[in-house]
Amino acid sequence: MLIKQRKKLYIFSATLVVGAILCLAIFGLNLGIDFTGGALLSVEYKTPPTVDQVRGALNELKLSSFTAQKSGQNGFLIRTQDISEENHQNIIQALSVLGELKPDQEKFESIGPSIGQELKDKTRVVVILSLLCILVYVAFAFRKISKPVQSYVYGIAGLLALCHDVLIPLGIFAVLGHYFSAEINIPLITAFLTVFGYSINDSVVVFDRVRENLLTSKTTDFETILDQSIKQSATRSLNTALTTIIALFCILILGGETLHWFALALILGIGFGTYSSLFLATPLVLTYEKFRKKKRD
Repeated sequence: MLIKQRKKLYIFSATLVVGAILCLAIFGLNLGIDFTGGALLSVEYKTPPTVDQVRGALNELKLSSFTAQKSGQNGFLIRTQDISEENHQNIIQALSVLGELKPDQEKFESIGPSIGQELKDKTRVVVILSLLCILVYVAFAFRKISKPVQSYVYGIAGLLALCHDVLIPLGIFAVLGHYFSAEINIPLITAFLTVFGYSINDSVVVFDRVRENLLTSKTTDFETILDQSIKQSATRSLNTALTTIIALFCILILGGETLHWFALALILGIGFGTYSSLFLATPLVLTYEKFRKKKRD
């Protein structure tokens, strides 16, 4: 029985979650200017200079603060505080002295600090409301199942699995942000919200199978019913995840830099979401039921 291996699965998941939390604590998230405010300039050279040369050219402009880092093979990302169009042109001119720029590859974004803070606040509200709606939805959908566990237990198990599905990719992105300049921006938040829906939908599919088996199965053993439900749902969940991930890999490889991190976030979230819906959410329901039964006895 798959569900009998739940302790090993818990250890595996806990190890990943703790590792992700440590990565977040050590590296933090590399927030994009959507949330921090400021200006972001992306340029690409035909023959790139060194990072030190770029930093030296920017130092001569006496900017209040800036960072410059490599982006891809021939490109650079330059972050500064919010700057005027005049300063923007001065930066371009200083960089063009170092080598020939590709004009069609230049990107410039500027967001004020107040807008960045507003986006942070709205993102928090959206995430909290999403989690509450998910909990209410699952509890309502399974309201007719009161034995052997209450319907809200399925909702809590689904939310715990969801936290697992988001925390681990966030930890990975903390590392990617530190070493490869991956940013947490609005498209990436959209990807994680998509993972919310995908993950909870996968869990609901398994829980719905549990509901059907509770009503129709000849056995009354809850553990057997849960294990049977996982096996019945596994093929469907794995096939759906696999076809989605194949499509996302195409976007990851062919979609260019704009969609690169977005596709990777979805691949990670869907992968861990499929795993947790089968091997974490449902076993958590059984663990609660056994704990409650032991406490009652």
